[in-house]
Amino acid sequence: MTDRDAESLFNEAVAHHRAGRVQAAMAGYREVLEVVPTHGHATYNLGVALRALGRVREAIALWTGLVEREPGRIEVLLALSRAFRTLGDDPRSLDTASRAAEQDPGSADAHNLRSNALRSLGRNREALEALDLALAADPGYALGHANRGHLLSALKRHAGAVQSYRAARTLDPSLPDLTGALLDQQMRCCDWRDFAVLQSEVREGVRRGEPVTIPFTFLAHNDDPADQMACVRTHMKVRFPELPAPAWRGETQVHDRIRVAYVSSDFRTHAVSQLLAGLLEAHDRSRFEIHGYALPPQTDDEMRRRVAAACDRFTDVSAWNDEAIVAHMREAGVDIAVDLNGFTTFCRPGIFARRCAPLQINYLGYPGAMGTLAADYILADPVVIPVAESVNYDEKIIRLPFAYQPNDNRRQIAAETPTRAEAGLPDRGFVFCCFNASYKITPPVFDAWADLLAAVPGSVLWLLGGDPVIEANLRAEAAGRGLDPDRLVFAPKRALPEHLARHRLADLFLDTLPYNAHTTASDALWAGLPLVTCAGRSFAARVAASLLRAVGMPELATSSLEAYRDLALALALDPDRLGALRAKLAAGLATAPLFDTDRTRRQVEAAFGIAWRRQLAGLEPRSFDVPPET
Repeated sequence: MTDRDAESLFNEAVAHHRAGRVQAAMAGYREVLEVVPTHGHATYNLGVALRALGRVREAIALWTGLVEREPGRIEVLLALSRAFRTLGDDPRSLDTASRAAEQDPGSADAHNLRSNALRSLGRNREALEALDLALAADPGYALGHANRGHLLSALKRHAGAVQSYRAARTLDPSLPDLTGALLDQQMRCCDWRDFAVLQSEVREGVRRGEPVTIPFTFLAHNDDPADQMACVRTHMKVRFPELPAPAWRGETQVHDRIRVAYVSSDFRTHAVSQLLAGLLEAHDRSRFEIHGYALPPQTDDEMRRRVAAACDRFTDVSAWNDEAIVAHMREAGVDIAVDLNGFTTFCRPGIFARRCAPLQINYLGYPGAMGTLAADYILADPVVIPVAESVNYDEKIIRLPFAYQPNDNRRQIAAETPTRAEAGLPDRGFVFCCFNASYKITPPVFDAWADLLAAVPGSVLWLLGGDPVIEANLRAEAAGRGLDPDRLVFAPKRALPEHLARHRLADLFLDTLPYNAHTTASDALWAGLPLVTCAGRSFAARVAASLLRAVGMPELATSSLEAYRDLALALALDPDRLGALRAKLAAGLATAPLFDTDRTRRQVEAAFGIAWRRQLAGLEPRSFDVPPET
């Protein structure tokens, strides 16, 4: 057969490929390579077909050999970079994209791929520089604008992210997750233009199975657990079109202690570690061997050192790919892997999709379902996942008897309370407060807050500040509702002990919906500040109700925004009733299950033990409740 015959075969294979006849195309490319083993186009196209079928490693092997023979082929380097990223190998994805950018500085794709890898490695500022190069090369590069939005979001430059996402939507509104990302960033700015329109667009896209948003941002404006589960399923299908080969294949090892690995990017000064550190330190080392796996970003702060000291083995895997992390966990004989990230920033669901342990548990960091590709169980309680909502979770549900949320009863509150003047508060007047993140504030909640301010003369609303754009937008929203914008007071960020101390100046904490106060609710209660919440349907919308139940004050949880507003108003107008609630809270803190770190530790360990005994017995995961007295 001649080279001319090979070209004819190649053209036939390409025709099959374009028509969607992938198997026929692959057979044709292989025939070409039998005649001309170094045929570059056939090698590249065969890799493309294999990659589309999820056979990523085979594609990488072909493309690696091709770039060794023909190092100047930019398209192959770009394909390799994308393939390595699919495997969670960000260092190699960065290396191949950098080689492509060196060879063709005008390649927007190369700079974009470099940026993606740098962002995954926690090197956000370098990633932004790479994207600026991509957009300089091609100002109409829609994906570059979208990714610039992602980066500006990570850098907390939310107004800039809104501009980038709007530019991307103008250029290509079909980009995955774009509409949800735009809505998320507008919510973080409290920029509520088109809120209802975007909210509806995202919800309907999710129900059609379209990748219009990522699961975490969806929680802030959707309160339907069925919608949230649908969003997760679509997200995981897009992220893992072909299931990765499982590292654990059913073998059972019995150790003298159950080996539990906590995996997180938040082993640092972060709410997750703030809640979890006491539990880690309290674990019963006669029964459990505790491993910590630290994902990017790499940090070295006091909380990181505390968490590391609380683990029997602590491994910084911030520079490792998913496969290397999973291999290390299997070599370490991990029995139970606990995902503390879920779908939050820097998450690595590929570790769990590769089955890093016999049992995998979704806990604490992500208040919602992850699906069975990533988790066997979700650790919850009877309030955050009522029995009636169990059908909307693919994982099996372990319910702790009081609250799913652990708390560190060693958290210090500064002894000195600032004056109202030092905190920027007026000398007199009722102080409503909410120290939740800005993206949790929705227009309906703000309407309720405006009603309260209007009904309580001289009252103020004390919010977390620090971003001039957010402050200006909220003041404008207040003015639009007929309120003096100065009745909104913004608190600058402070170290946790000082932040907890200034809660003493507030009279009542007002929660948000559909994403409640979580750690911020525990902060308020620990500082002795009563909280009023509205419980919705989803996990994220029921956390504050769970915490109130665990401090013996379920009467402060309502089930509608009208009831929420009415209860807050009644308390604001009745100092004796509010004072009695504050006294009840203070008297019960020492014995409240929410702040009994060791009781929570025993219940979490009981959950692990029951699940592990089922595993050893060869039984499938099933939902169960942990007994109250464990």
